[in-house]
Amino acid sequence: MDKVEIIAEAGVNHNGNRDMAFQLVDVAVEAGADAVKFQTFKTENVVTKNTDKAAYQKQTTDSFETHFEMLKKLELSHNLHYELIEYCREQKIEFLSTAFDLESLDFLANQLKLKTLKIPSGEITNGPLLLAYAKTGCNLILSTGMSTLKEVERALEVLAFGLINDDTIKPSKISFQQAYLSTEGRQLLKEKVTILHCTTEYPALPQEINLNAMLTMLATFGLRTGYSDHSEGITVSIAATAMGAILIEKHFTLDKTLPGPDHKASLEPNELIAMIKAIRTVEQAIGDGVKGPTSSELKNKLIVRKSLIASKYIKKGEKFTEYNMTIKRPGTGISPMEYWNLIGEIAQIDIMQDTVIK
Repeated sequence: MDKVEIIAEAGVNHNGNRDMAFQLVDVAVEAGADAVKFQTFKTENVVTKNTDKAAYQKQTTDSFETHFEMLKKLELSHNLHYELIEYCREQKIEFLSTAFDLESLDFLANQLKLKTLKIPSGEITNGPLLLAYAKTGCNLILSTGMSTLKEVERALEVLAFGLINDDTIKPSKISFQQAYLSTEGRQLLKEKVTILHCTTEYPALPQEINLNAMLTMLATFGLRTGYSDHSEGITVSIAATAMGAILIEKHFTLDKTLPGPDHKASLEPNELIAMIKAIRTVEQAIGDGVKGPTSSELKNKLIVRKSLIASKYIKKGEKFTEYNMTIKRPGTGISPMEYWNLIGEIAQIDIMQDTVIK
């Protein structure tokens, strides 16, 4: 099994604070994450000024502020992006971000020149943004929360069209489908796109997570498939790894009690460390699927297995019978599976009682 990629999702858990953003990078590095991911957006491009907040956001933020006001406080400046990406390089962890609007996407792809971009679940029906993501030529991670299988397929159609990047063909539903069904489109999706199963609730309830849907998408689309985890604790991410996820994304925070929309459903530093340690153990335990004794087992095999043993003194020329043979450890002699074949055969040497028959 390939190494599971682990993205520590800082998201907006910096609360707009520069020092907290850098502390989150430090936590991700200490925990052993492969990447730390933030969110990039210009609030004016994402939400109307009177949009209501989601129920979970009302519970974890000021109930009197609008969705717009909440997001505005959580923006990261472009200058801070540059500082963070340089700091991540120094700390040898990949910097990732999610763009929620075209202006932010252009910044990530063309100014920061990121090689991998994450498409959030809420944008999976945003055709123009999906197309722009694909045209960057970056590796793409598509989160699929709130989606039907058909909606995932339609998003992949747009991505396939954008990845082919033929400006002579006008974008349309038909051209998207043709790109998706083409050999080139399929190949580019396999090379460039990873899809993540996700339940968009904070925290996601176990009975609504449906990890088997991850396997359904893997079987349906044949693409690299992983899991974006919004559940409480570390159990579900570990289970997803055991089921074959090649990428795990998990929100984390400095402190769950901090004000902000995502802290409550995030892992604290010690939990992030425990999750990554457990995932690394599980990925080692999955193995290659070939059934056979390991090198560690081979040294135990001769002791733990049994052999045919003389239950009494057997003279040379005497026949082996059910009365002069028994089965005991060690396994250095004739296998008990040969018991019936040996009955009636002649002993070629004297065999002392309670010794292995060889």
